[in-house]
Amino acid sequence: MEIAVVGAGHVGLVSAACLAAVGHVVRVQDIDEERIETLLAGGSPFYEPHLEELLATGVAGGRLSFYRDPREALSGARLVFLCVNTPNLPDGQVDLSAVTEASRVAAAHADDGAVIVNRSTAPVGTAAYVRSAVEEVRGGALRVAVNPEFLAEGSAVRDFLVPDRLVVGAWDPAEAEPVLEAYEPIVDRRLTEDVPADVRRLVPEGAERVPVVVTSPPTAELIKYAANAFLAMKISFINEAAWIAEEVGADVTKVAQAIGLDRRIGPSFLRAGIGWGGSCFPKDIVALQGMAETRGLSARMLRAANEVNADQHRWVARKLQRHLKTLVGKRVGLLGLTFKPDTDDLRNAPALEIAADLARLAVRVRAYDPAIKQLPPDLEGTLELAESPLDLARDAEALVLVTEWAEFADLDLAELAGAMRDPLLLDGRNFFDPDAARAAGFTYVSVGR
Repeated sequence: MEIAVVGAGHVGLVSAACLAAVGHVVRVQDIDEERIETLLAGGSPFYEPHLEELLATGVAGGRLSFYRDPREALSGARLVFLCVNTPNLPDGQVDLSAVTEASRVAAAHADDGAVIVNRSTAPVGTAAYVRSAVEEVRGGALRVAVNPEFLAEGSAVRDFLVPDRLVVGAWDPAEAEPVLEAYEPIVDRRLTEDVPADVRRLVPEGAERVPVVVTSPPTAELIKYAANAFLAMKISFINEAAWIAEEVGADVTKVAQAIGLDRRIGPSFLRAGIGWGGSCFPKDIVALQGMAETRGLSARMLRAANEVNADQHRWVARKLQRHLKTLVGKRVGLLGLTFKPDTDDLRNAPALEIAADLARLAVRVRAYDPAIKQLPPDLEGTLELAESPLDLARDAEALVLVTEWAEFADLDLAELAGAMRDPLLLDGRNFFDPDAARAAGFTYVSVGR
């Protein structure tokens, strides 16, 4: 099948590379000339495990190509996926300007009979808005559907090719049919050799077909927001339980393990830490809260989840003040900057909020992250980058584990402690073994245990 993808951001590029890997011919269009030039030169504009390999394979096989001109990209495509940014405005509302523009571009250049599929995360009612915008340009020559994405940065390729479910929203079965056809190899678990072996191995032996939910566009749009909001609330719940655990002398990791064994609850997203961030959870939970409140609903659980998360980001400053007493002029090193491991995304990263909070308290903040080699200009006055974990530890009064990169498990903790002025380690992700950290010479502090 010929497919066009409008938007070469995280969702668009991962979707395009994966669809090409299962046999489709995919053309990607983006207005960002620098991004397209990077792709045409064989690079990737961001880091995501397995993505560069899939891009190279797709291009070499003639199934994946990149364009600035929408006429070249959209002509001949049966499906046109809209994968554009939908940030929050200052008042919390979702900015749909990119979706509007992409819809009009698709309407102007897609072939008659093509289905325009909104894959951008957008409020309930956006599909109807897209359909209206398309009809203004082309009348009834094009159809519209919704296909919400459930891609987590750091595991996006795996999430696309070995998904938990597929959701398609359409007003008419004829609109859903080509979308389901495009996903057929994935739903049937027929991954090709072009898919990295590490991903293919994730398909269980004798696995059943991927569950498919075909529903109305408003329901599909709400499913995306509800899923992210539920996961965010689950994290906030276990973090609130961690506060209680610290006060009563309990171990929140054992609490999480035990309640996660309940099949009604499950173990995922029950790891206490310094809170969630990233490009999805913060904006999606605010957007869902806004959808509720503009309709007269209070959204109490969503509001509470946000409040708990905001308070959890202040855990670092509270613990440093408790152990160091005064923070003025102290040197603190952050292990990790990205909002999660296996990505180079700094959007809404808790580390940045923590660094800004400490800088306001006159702390000298430095950081090391294996994926970040240069700070954005707006951060240069807040913190400095270290060349290595050992460089970060040198003469520091405290280290804070913020992002649980796997390579941090191999750190020589004794060497780090020996290089510090005051070997205090705040483990914001309960990542290190407490006994090993203390044996290495650290005063060790973790979350809820």
